[in-house]
Amino acid sequence: MVKKEGVGLREKIRLWLLSQLKISKAQLFAILTALTTTVLIVSNLASTKMFDFFGTGLVWDGGAILFPVSYVLGDVITEFYGFRGAKKVIWTAFAMNLIAVFALFIVQLLPPGPGWENQLAYEAIIGFMPRIVAGSLIAFVSGQILNAYVFVKIKKITKGKHLWQRALGSSLVGNLVDTVIFTTIAFVGTISTIQFVGLLIIAYVSKMVGETILLPVTYGAVKLIRKVMVDEEQSV
Repeated sequence: MVKKEGVGLREKIRLWLLSQLKISKAQLFAILTALTTTVLIVSNLASTKMFDFFGTGLVWDGGAILFPVSYVLGDVITEFYGFRGAKKVIWTAFAMNLIAVFALFIVQLLPPGPGWENQLAYEAIIGFMPRIVAGSLIAFVSGQILNAYVFVKIKKITKGKHLWQRALGSSLVGNLVDTVIFTTIAFVGTISTIQFVGLLIIAYVSKMVGETILLPVTYGAVKLIRKVMVDEEQSV
């Protein structure tokens, strides 16, 4: 009897928590757009740092650590909002990133204040940003749109079953295009050929491994959203 009461209490708590998380489709779209934009901007900033890949001598850009999250977000967005919704998020993130780049560039041009001796350090990082951002934005738009397109096609072929197939299948294509475009624009001529090829391979493999590891997160997010998302007319 006590055991049954305990199970009943846990179920009530679970249902109460879900009721508190209720969110409209429009509200969720805004949140996912904000997250995607943040990931893109932070990844671009992190990409200015190159580091040794576990003592192998091969370089890796810092943005690769966070960027797989953008494809998880892209899969979740496409799952619920389709190809059209995904394109809206992609272009919004693109526009917001341009604003960030423009602001940072203007600040770079401003004369340093008395006693501030970090102008050269600022320029060393932010000055590298235009090439990083150009590569990142072109790669982001190309890769993400292709990712969403393939995702929708696989979903149609599988009749909405097997989320992992469309999540990983679309990423295999989207990540490849993204990695080749970004690495070429951002780093050709700045590192050796061996480092470039190594970066290309490591970046692509790491993104796919990262997204594979995060696949349970994708499943969990989709499952949670289906439970908490309410119709527009039901939202406050």
